[in-house]
Amino acid sequence: MYDFAVITEWAAFAVRWLHVITAMAWIGSSFYFIALDLGLRKVPHMPVGAHGEEWQVHGGGFYHIQKYLVAPENMPEHLTWFKWESYSTWLSGAALLMLVYWTGAEMFLIDYDKVDLAVWQAIGISAGSLTLGWLAYDALCKSRLAGHPTLLMLILFVIIVAMSWGYDQVFTGRAALLHLGAFTATIMTANVFFIIMPNQRIVVKDLQEGRVPDAKYGKIAKLRSTHNNYLTLPVIFLMLSNHYPLAFATEYNWIIASLVFLMGVTIRYYFNSIHARAGNPHWTWAVTALIFITIMWLSSAPMFKNYDWQENVEVPAQLQPVVAAAGFEEARNVVLGRCSMCHSPEPTWDGILWPPKNVRLDNDFEIARNAEAIYINAGLSHAMPPGNITGMEEGERAAIVRWVRGIGHEGSDVALAAH
Repeated sequence: MYDFAVITEWAAFAVRWLHVITAMAWIGSSFYFIALDLGLRKVPHMPVGAHGEEWQVHGGGFYHIQKYLVAPENMPEHLTWFKWESYSTWLSGAALLMLVYWTGAEMFLIDYDKVDLAVWQAIGISAGSLTLGWLAYDALCKSRLAGHPTLLMLILFVIIVAMSWGYDQVFTGRAALLHLGAFTATIMTANVFFIIMPNQRIVVKDLQEGRVPDAKYGKIAKLRSTHNNYLTLPVIFLMLSNHYPLAFATEYNWIIASLVFLMGVTIRYYFNSIHARAGNPHWTWAVTALIFITIMWLSSAPMFKNYDWQENVEVPAQLQPVVAAAGFEEARNVVLGRCSMCHSPEPTWDGILWPPKNVRLDNDFEIARNAEAIYINAGLSHAMPPGNITGMEEGERAAIVRWVRGIGHEGSDVALAAH
């Protein structure tokens, strides 16, 4: 059923749009409150329990903001909770993960050159790693390490490096970096859902029932909020990485992903220091630039090595209906003639040093596993070849469309839906 490919493509676009919108809202409010918290000033004659205040101007108006470390003496009638931005971002991201990487496991998730996983196994690793990752992180934060935040951050970084390496051993490079971002984002949202919000509810309830709230709940929430602050920028990088093969499709992609977390720390440290009026640590930019140059070098270092590409990969059973469909041979000839000069282990097109987005289209297996992408990008649309640089004709695009639509017409919906 060829309509399935169109529906899933637009569904992925819609969910991705939602994900970006909610992420902007979450990150924006998070960065704002971190800056606000660090910029608070103690002034005379503040209300009882107030920790500091800040005057701000925006949109033609002035805002007078006061912060209470525990809570004010009397609960206001209206209280705004910041939680749905985080929840909506994670839920839309999880939906996008399922829509793109789970339903398209053979194309985007499983790397048959690494581990020949069944779809259910790959999905199990995907979901299980996110869950177990949060449980391990939460246990560390509830241990004695909570009293040593710097040591805890170092241990967390070691875990991130290990996860980065582990994902790269079983998934495609694109999926590995995306999952590292999802792993980190799960920790961040779970911090909000399981720790920060419940602690705030305890404080509000104590105040409403006439009890003095315990300051420990704010301290616990502050630790998790600090972690979220330093993890935000790396998550954004990892979410964007699937558009840049030099990030996800090179030999040292897991090291690149790990180093990005160090850049997240140096950048956020600079802005946190500025907001706290604690000086101007220019050295952080030099360190950030050095890390970025290292990343650039790592992304190009594999160019001097020989990739162990597998040639003449046997088409697995689940993709046999795709190559057996009417019109496959004609479509394959179009792809080989118009696409494979770039999408091959050693591209012959000037200026292209590796297959774009690490996608090969030089044999039956690779063409079959990328059937939906070929259909969307070179059949229904003119996205590929870029600028029609290889001169693909309308009749050739029609041949691709006939082939993919023929898969569904012959009852092989499962094979196409798997992409």
